[in-house]
Order: sequence, then structure tokens, then C-alpha cells
Amino acid sequence: MKDATKLDTQAIDPISDKELGLTHDLWRACNYLAAGMIYLKDNPLLQIPLSKEHIKKRLLGHWGASPGLSFMYVHMNRLINKYDLNAIFLAGPGHGAPGVIAPVYLEGTYSEIYPDVGQDIEGMTHLFKRFSFPGGIGSHCTPELPGSIHEGGELGYSISHAFGAAFDNPDLIVTVAVGDGEAETGPLATSWHSSKYINPIRDGAVLPILHLNGYKINNPTLLSRIPNEELGALFNGYGWKPIFVEGDDPVHMHQKMAEAMESCILDIREIQQNARNAEKVSRARWPMIVLRTPKGWTCPEKINGHKTQGSWRAHQVPLKNVRDNPENLATLTSWLKSYEPQTLFDEDGKLVAKLQALLPKGQRRMSANPHANGGLVKKNLRLPNFTDYACVVDQPGTSFAFNTKPLGAMLRDVMVKNNNNFRVFGPDETTSNKLDDIYEVSKKLWLCEYKPEDEDGGHLSTDGRVLEMLSEHTLEGWFEGYVLTGRHGFFATYEAFVHVIDSMFNQHAKWLAIAESLSWRAPIASINLLITSTVWRQDHNGFTHQDPGFLDLVVNKSPSVTRIYLPPDVNCLLSVADHCLKSQNDINVIVCDKQSHMQYLDTQSAIKHCTKGLGIWPWASNDEGQEPDVVIVGCGDIPTKEALAATALLRETFDDLKIRFINVVDLYRLAPEYAHPHGLSDADFDSLFTVDKPVIFNFHGYPWLIHRLAYRRANHNNLHVRGYIERGNINTPLELAIENRIDRFSIAIDVIDRVEKIKVRGAHAKQAFRDRQLECCQYAHEHGVDMPEIEEWVWPYGNK
Repeated sequence: MKDATKLDTQAIDPISDKELGLTHDLWRACNYLAAGMIYLKDNPLLQIPLSKEHIKKRLLGHWGASPGLSFMYVHMNRLINKYDLNAIFLAGPGHGAPGVIAPVYLEGTYSEIYPDVGQDIEGMTHLFKRFSFPGGIGSHCTPELPGSIHEGGELGYSISHAFGAAFDNPDLIVTVAVGDGEAETGPLATSWHSSKYINPIRDGAVLPILHLNGYKINNPTLLSRIPNEELGALFNGYGWKPIFVEGDDPVHMHQKMAEAMESCILDIREIQQNARNAEKVSRARWPMIVLRTPKGWTCPEKINGHKTQGSWRAHQVPLKNVRDNPENLATLTSWLKSYEPQTLFDEDGKLVAKLQALLPKGQRRMSANPHANGGLVKKNLRLPNFTDYACVVDQPGTSFAFNTKPLGAMLRDVMVKNNNNFRVFGPDETTSNKLDDIYEVSKKLWLCEYKPEDEDGGHLSTDGRVLEMLSEHTLEGWFEGYVLTGRHGFFATYEAFVHVIDSMFNQHAKWLAIAESLSWRAPIASINLLITSTVWRQDHNGFTHQDPGFLDLVVNKSPSVTRIYLPPDVNCLLSVADHCLKSQNDINVIVCDKQSHMQYLDTQSAIKHCTKGLGIWPWASNDEGQEPDVVIVGCGDIPTKEALAATALLRETFDDLKIRFINVVDLYRLAPEYAHPHGLSDADFDSLFTVDKPVIFNFHGYPWLIHRLAYRRANHNNLHVRGYIERGNINTPLELAIENRIDRFSIAIDVIDRVEKIKVRGAHAKQAFRDRQLECCQYAHEHGVDMPEIEEWVWPYGNK
């Protein structure tokens, strides 16, 4: 273990008056820059009288949280210098970006990445103008901000992101500012339990600072109106040791904050040192800070007769209508001059030398820490050969296996080969999802109380690397923080509950899309989501657990970062998983059910099929060398099986019917090549799906998603999609398929209706198929399972 984590835990030296004064001056410089970003587009140091021409026509940004954020930042910098700490900073109220951009700019990192924003008058002018300005940067801690791995739009995820960054980073301290409005969200409330998952030997530490400034946009915040005794009891109950720092006088507040933060750092290091020396892990009670300051601290007390500092009126732009109101222009002038910028910056616009000396250097700057640009420290995974876990398939469509079980064995060995930069995440479902082979090499991390019965199959360990908590929000936040700081992971969850992380997926996809456009941000590992326990196998959970709509959400996001795969069997799933674990800067969504399913492709066939993303299955088709009468498509495990069964029914019934069978693994292959990187050319699409024949598409999700992807194709009018249409309850698999018309009989009937040459002579067959549907449903209602000939059905034509 690194000696850098060993600090003398002696009593804290009081901060000297000189250092206190300099710290206050540095904070004043941050506040001046933050206010300047919101208001000014010129005359950045007020070297000439301020006029309306110097003011932005449209005032945007959030002042209220900014002074508090820079207050935390400069105090963390003091400790970085004193103890040579390895630290990063996350701003939960990321809409207070001016309070973070300001110290990042003063550290010089911003200018290194954006040379036009130099450490001079011209650079400061560019900084001010580009903030919340067309062609510039947004008002949150966006990917464009060096040192940021968390944008304020991700309301409620700051704590979980911070812990994800700390996992497997033993000497990293993640200081995270938690907004008091943010603290009212469900994801944030649950994420306080993350402290119970930190192993002080192998992990770093998180120092949360709950910033209570009293108000949201227009209302008080709950925690700010709770007495300290009650608030302290709340966080003691969560397992933290809260330290309260409160007031509005800057001198006293600097003194209190310096002592509180240093106490926390020393406490953190003592916990780590004791655990590492004893090589014994137990749950620690980690320190945190509750910081109470006025909202909009240091802005005018009153504006236009209304209380502003310490009020909701300071949340965004405290002083409006500055260009056209001389009184407000005078108020702004007085406010900006109160920071005495001429004492903080020289006449060229550079921070004065005595304040520059307070700033960390090189990679000790939180804005330049490589962990906040995780691709710089990312190491590629060492992966086993996925074909070693393959399922033997002698004849397609004649054998069955649990699709996800071999993947569990593969992930087990990935864990062995990457024991400090790969983790598996799941909400109490790793075993249920048939991935439990992982436990052979790594148990579930558990640092709380143990009971004797936990030893009987509980798979718990203080050294576990599988993270399970019944909070998809917290797990996804951990996963994102882990990946953003340069590591790799895999997350499996039930299809019905993946919607819990809809907004998190949205925000991470947006982050990646912007990050890809920034040459200085190194690529990070992809987020890999396995969605299982799917809509078509909700035999006991019923209607509430039937919702494949997450795929629709994925398609809403940038095509540059989203990928969707629906492998139909074991070998395709292994091939897809191998590809996803090697990929970067993507969100890979893999849909594959955990139950026993029909197997179709041997290893080499699966590799070829997944590489193409879709293709004709010759063994299921009988149109080679001819024009097909109909194209039948399967996409997803159950839909593929039912589409194949329909194909067999039709071939048995109509000797002269020519059927082309296609399976789709990579959903985005259906999009045009100009709409998605994986999109298929029009020529290839037309060749596969024809330009004039009916296409019956049996899909895992909602049918309109396929139309959305393929509506520009030449044969779209002949594309008839079947999928989940919100019908179902406690059904057998076939009964549920019949309810939603993706079953073999419905597909066969649809083909008869759409192929001219069998439309009339197929009437008897249609009636027979409808009779079979009724018989199957009656059997299910009487026996509770599908007919044996349905459950045990296999492809009858071998390789032909």
C-alpha cells in the first residue's frame, strides 16, 4: 500500500492569520470571476467605468451555489498542498458551475486546454463571454470543464458518482459537494448508504460536504430547515460522522472550514492507515461536513427592496435588467468592486503571485488530476477467449440452454484477470440472472453485520468485488463513476426495473456525446448493461413486469454512443459481450433472457452472425437462388423461436412457399448508414429484405420502434412488425405471445393474408392455426404450463 496515505494524525495546527487572509483573497478572486461570467462580456477588470455595452444582453447562470462551491474548492486546495493529496472535486449542484470554473481557470488548467482563454485580460474576457453564451459553454459543470466527471443536470447522483471514483483508487480522495435541493431526491437519499461499501484497504475515500444554503429555485429546502440536532441524528443514523460549519462572516467561516476539513482528512487517513496496517477490513464511520452558508453569499443583501443574499432570489441571476436600468447597473458596479479585483489581479489580468502560490501544481491540481479524465489512466481489460465458454450446437434449433449461465463463467474469469479495475454491479439479482459463477472468485462485498446463516450460500465477503444493493440508481452511479475514472464494469438488471435508471442513462449518453467531441478527453470504457428477466418470460410476475420500452429510450440518444444487441442464444451472447467489454465511449445495451432457450448457432457461425449484426439463416430458409415469397424476421430470443416455429408450420403446409428467414442481433443495423455508425446501406438492406415482398418482423420490444428505425427504407410499406402491445398478465410464454400476436400461429396467419398465391387456398390452414391458438390457451389455463409439444418443439428440418 502506498506510503502517501500515511499521515501524522497529530492535533490540527491552527491556520495562521496570514494564510487565512490569503485563502480569503483567493476565494474573493473566485467570486469575482464567477460574477463576471454571469454578467460581463467585456471590461473584465473594470479598468474603465462599467457601461451597458459591457453587459451581456441575456443574463444566464446560477449564482446562488457558486460562492459555496469555490469556498470548498479553495479549502481543499490548501490541504492538497499541505499533505500532497491526490484529490478530485465533484459539484452536485453543478448548475453553480461559475464557482468551479473560477478556481479551475485560476489553476491554469483551463488555459492549457483552451489557449484562447489565457491568464490575461484577453483570456479573462473570453472566459466571461463564452459562459452561457451561444458557441460557448453551458451553465453546468459540463464535460468541457477540466476536472469534471459530474454534471449538475444529473440531479441526485453526485454521491454515487463519487464512490464509484473512489473504488479501487486507494490514495484518491473525492470531495463532493451535495446541494441541499439535490439532497431531497430519492437517488441521493439512498446513496448515503454507499459508505457501507468502501473497503478502507483497497479503496479511496469520499468526503461529502452537504451545502445547506437554504433554498431551491423558489422554495426553502427541507434539510436547511431541520435543527442541527435532528440533522446530526439523521446522518449518524446513515453511519456518518457529521461536522457542522455554519455562519456568514467570511473570516470566522474560513477558520471553521479549515479546521473541519483538515480534521476530516486526518480522520480519513487514520481509518485507512489502521485498516491497512492491521490488514483487517470492517465498516468505518467516515467523516462528512454539513456546511451552512447564505444562498448567494457575498452578493448584495437587498436588491430593489427585496432580500437577496440568503434568499431564493439569489438562486440564478440575482440582479436583472442591468443594461436598461441605471440603478441596477450602479448596484452591479458596486457589487463587483466589493471584491477589489485590482488587489487580486495585476494590470495584465494575471492572478497576483502571492495567490498563485496557494494553488497546487501539475497533476495535484484537481482540474488536472488524470482520474478526472479517466481515459488517461484506463488500462484495457485482459479478456479470456470467449469461445472457451461456448455452448455445443450440433444442429440448429434442436437443443436448449440457459443463455446467461456461460456468460457468468466468462465474467468470473474476467474478474480474475482484472482484479483491481473490473467490477460487476447488480441489484440483488446476480444469482437470479444465472451469473453466480462469479462468486467462485469474488463474493458480494459486505461490511455490515454478519449472521451465521449468511455463511450458507450468502456469498458475502469483506473483500468482494461484486456490488449488490437494491437501488439501481446507486449502482448505476457507482458504475458511471468507476468508468469515468478509468475502470471497467458490467451491470445486469431485470428489464422491468432498468427504467429506474432512465434519467441516468440519458445524462451519461449526453456526457459521452459531448466528450467525444473534445480531443483532450481520452476515451473511457463503455457502460455495459445486460437486460434480462425479459417481458416474454414473466410467467409469475405478470403485467407489471412486462415493459421492453427501455430500448425506445436508448434510440432517443445520440447514435454516436448508443448500441443495442439482442443475441438469440448463448454463443451470440458471448460474442456480443466480448465485443462490448472491448469497446469504449459507448453505452451497450444487451437484451437476453436468463431462462432456458433454444440454441441456434455454433461458435464460428455466431461470430460471423454477430459481426454482420444481422443475416439470413440459410438452414431456416428455402429461397436460395430464388425470389422469396415472404421474409420472416426474428429479433430477440422468444420472438426468434416463434418466428422459426411459424416458418416450420408454413413449410409443412405450403410446399411451394419460398421463405427467407433473417435474424437481427444488432438492432441499429436496421437504420440507414447515414443515421447510425452501424447502419446498413440501402443496397444491402434491399438485398436482404427485398423491395416488394412482405416482411413479417417478430420483435422483442414495442413494434413501432422498428418502424422508427426503418421508415426510410424502400420496402417500408411492406414491413409488418409484431411485438409487445401491452397485453398480458400471469401467462405462460406461449399464451403471452398469443396475447401480443407474436406467436407462431399469428405469424403464419399473417403470412397467409399477405402472400397472394396462398391467400385463398390458405383459408383452411388459417382456421386450423386459430384452433390451435385456442387449444394452447385452454391447456395453459387448465394445467398452468404450455403444452409439451410447444415447450419441447425443435426445428424439424435440420440444416436444410
